[in-house]
Amino acid sequence: MNFIAIIILLTLVLDLLLHLMSDALNLKMIQNKVPDPFKGIFDAERYARSQDYLKINTRFGWASTLFNTLVMLGFWFGGGFALLDNWARSLGQGPVVTGLIYIAVLMLAHALLSQPFSLYATFVIEERFGFNKTTLRTYVMDLFKGLVLASLLGTPLLAGILAFFEYAGKEAWLFCWAVVTLYMLFIQFVAPTWIMPLFNKFSPLEEGELRERIFAYAQSIQYPLANVFVMDGSKRSGKSNAFFTGFGKNKRIVLFDTLIEQHTVDELLAVLAHEMGHYKKKHILQGMLIAVVQTGVMFFLLSFFVSYQGLFDAFFLEKASVYAGLVFFSLLYAPLDFFLGILAQMRSRKNEFQADRFSVETTGNPAAMVNALKKLAVHNLSNLVPHPFYVFLNYSHPPVLKRVAAIEDLKPVGSKSEPQ
Repeated sequence: MNFIAIIILLTLVLDLLLHLMSDALNLKMIQNKVPDPFKGIFDAERYARSQDYLKINTRFGWASTLFNTLVMLGFWFGGGFALLDNWARSLGQGPVVTGLIYIAVLMLAHALLSQPFSLYATFVIEERFGFNKTTLRTYVMDLFKGLVLASLLGTPLLAGILAFFEYAGKEAWLFCWAVVTLYMLFIQFVAPTWIMPLFNKFSPLEEGELRERIFAYAQSIQYPLANVFVMDGSKRSGKSNAFFTGFGKNKRIVLFDTLIEQHTVDELLAVLAHEMGHYKKKHILQGMLIAVVQTGVMFFLLSFFVSYQGLFDAFFLEKASVYAGLVFFSLLYAPLDFFLGILAQMRSRKNEFQADRFSVETTGNPAAMVNALKKLAVHNLSNLVPHPFYVFLNYSHPPVLKRVAAIEDLKPVGSKSEPQ
């Protein structure tokens, strides 16, 4: 076993141990007493269900993670990568087509192996707690549509990356960076109008008090709002959410139909103000710029390892290839990706606090935002008291109790103009 193999193996083990430890600490935080801010909102029976939901999902996550790790190690040390490489080469295709076949088989195998866990999570766990609304037909159609989209959109991109590293020499990483950046921007632009409607129905918010107040609010903060859409989230889940997607003329703010059913107009306006806050605070732009920089760093590092024989020796391959190098580098890159992921989540949690503050200060209604957060937590059976280490590793949003406390600590403001 060479040095590269040792690094990858240690990374896999360390990642597993860290998440197992954070899960165990998280479970120890469970308490029977409902936190004071949620008394009268989270009744004892539903609070107990939220804890059962956490326990079951955590243990299910352990089983899934352990299975995936064992399969990965078994395939690796059983010479699976080498056997697959020999088979792909035996088909007699060029390096790009061979690479597409090699990676497609790995991705398809991973998708098939993950299906039992996905089915159990959807039709057993989510069903047990009253969240699942997905039919088996919808589930299968989603899989089919996802496969077709991955083939149509992903195959040309992957072929381009393989071709650049195969034929473009030292500048290959720059070409890949440029192409992938354009691809990300393209997907962000077309997703709201071309891709997402393949899976869900998006309808303009109907005329009424909510629409009128949303547009009046958007005008007050100089937000260029063309429309607000309602998504049939209830087609798949009873959970609620709202989100911002796209950019330019294709940017959209979307409300789940379940969210509208469960909240007052004031609360919905507070949630929409939070989403607009992400735009006004340039969180979306920051995220895109960071993603572009990280992509460049990844391709730059890949350029040093894509033909490094030690990387292929670690997986028992005698012949180097761009496609196998791409797969193996993704495993070697995991420690840096893990660290960058933690930093990204820290930034995300900070942004959520800022968006909450923006909502409160521009609507002048902190109670509405607090009530909306509390209702969402209760309805979605959220964990109210996660362990700080678990939050550090896994949370893109601050725990709801911290968000509520931060809002309640804000000084009252009389102005509804944008905060500086």
